[in-house]
Formats: sequence, C-alpha cells, structure tokens
Amino acid sequence: MAARPTWQGHLKLSLVTCPVALYTATSSASHVSFHLINPETNNRIRMVPTDPDAGPVDRSDLVKGYEVSKDEYVLFDDEDFDKVRLESTRTISIDEFVDEADIDRLYWNDPFFVVPEKGVGAEAFAVIRDAMQAAGKIAIGCLVLRGRERQIALEVRGKGLVAYSLRAHDEVRDAADYFDDIPTVKADPDMVEIATRIIGQKEADFDPSQFKDRYDEALKAMIKAKQKGGEGLVEAAEPDDTNVIDLMEALRASLKGSAGAAKAPAKKAAAKKPAAKKAPAKKKAA
Repeated sequence: MAARPTWQGHLKLSLVTCPVALYTATSSASHVSFHLINPETNNRIRMVPTDPDAGPVDRSDLVKGYEVSKDEYVLFDDEDFDKVRLESTRTISIDEFVDEADIDRLYWNDPFFVVPEKGVGAEAFAVIRDAMQAAGKIAIGCLVLRGRERQIALEVRGKGLVAYSLRAHDEVRDAADYFDDIPTVKADPDMVEIATRIIGQKEADFDPSQFKDRYDEALKAMIKAKQKGGEGLVEAAEPDDTNVIDLMEALRASLKGSAGAAKAPAKKAAAKKPAAKKAPAKKKAA
C-alpha cells in the first residue's frame, strides 16, 4: 500500500511553480509500543475525554482553547483554523540559497521526501531540481505543517528533493549555558596520542544498516519469552568511571584491546538457560 502524503501543495521558485507532495522519510512502525492494561482483568484501558461537570464527552464535539489567564480560554474550532491561510499553507516558496555548512546541525530536524505530482508539473520540478544541483546550494523556504509554520531546508537527492524541517532559533538552547562550567583541563599529550591511535584503529565507513536498536530487540525477545511463560530478563552492568591515576593504563589496555579486536573474530554469545515458567494470567491479553 502506497504511503499517504503528509502535505500537498506547490513548490515555487520565483515565477516557476509545480505541484508537489511531501512524504515522511522515516518510519517507526517496527518499534515496540505498549498499551495500558489493567493487570486485574487484562483489559486494555480506554482514555475517555471527561468534563468535570458533564461527564464523558465525544471528541468530535470538542474545540481547542488557548489559555489567556487562569481558567479563561479563547476558543478555536476547525473553521477558525481554516481562516488562517498563509501562502505557506499550500506553497513552499524558496526564499534563499545557502551553503549546507552554514546550517548548524542542531537546527536540522525531520526529513521528508519531496515528489512532483504527476502531470505537467514534472518538467518545472526538474528545472528547479537541476538548477539547485548545478548551484550546489541548499534551498531555504517555509510551509505550514501540522499546525505550525516551519522553516525548511531542501536538498537534491537523486530524482527528487529532501526537505528537512528546521528548528526555530528559540528552540535551540545556547551551548554556552552548559559548556561554560566545564573545567579547563590540559590533557597529557602522551595520553592524547594513544587515544588518537585508538580512534585510528576504530576508523570505519559509515554504514547505517549496522545500527540496531538493541533495547527494542531486547523488548521483543522479552515479549516472546513472556508469551512462552518465561521472564526473558536482560541486564548489563554499568561501567566504572576511570580514575585519573588509572587513565594512562586504561588507554594502553584499550589500544591493545582495539588492535586484538580488529584481528580476532567475534565470539558467539553464550546461550542462557531458559527462565522458569510463570503461571498464566487470568485472561489472555490482546
């Protein structure tokens, strides 16, 4: 089943426009998610909107309210939101072009695939895309997405574009508030040299296919174990802090260990004994 677009509208560069759609470029569908369960009945808990005076109410009857003072709200319904129609509600207007290095990585946020709609707009999209590629620049624009106007950065990727929503300036905290209190320490040159060699031994090509959410995988293993009546406990000890006295020795041991790990094949983890079975619940959970 084809993914549904997150946003549909137009991409505009000066007087050149074309219809486009945005699709979320990432997915969390495979991650483990949980529901709230009453352990006495194994029933799933339902969250019901409740008015303190009137009791349970239907979500479709509710409106949104902005609190202007204690217990005083300005109310908004769907028609009110529809009246706020900025150009960026349906158009990504490219306002400027910058070098990628000019954008602090703290500002990069969610990625979206930008795809031209089928029809006459494909040629205009190709013109904008190829011009951006020739210039070697990142396009900056804005659009209204999920109830907020967001600044976005667009870059060429293959036959399409990728749009990254950018965090607003007031959303990014000042690093100085956190780093200024770090004590000024002059690292021992010999220790730095050994640490640099360890880095060299661990140098590798970036391969995101090797990244696994081990916590998520451990949860899935525990779910399977619980289905079979076991516990599936997974634990790992926290490392001890390295004392200054032992720092040079730890670096030397790490250097030897890194060199050995690069040559020796990885050992298979020892199989654990199955956990003891647990008595079944009163009612099978969904």
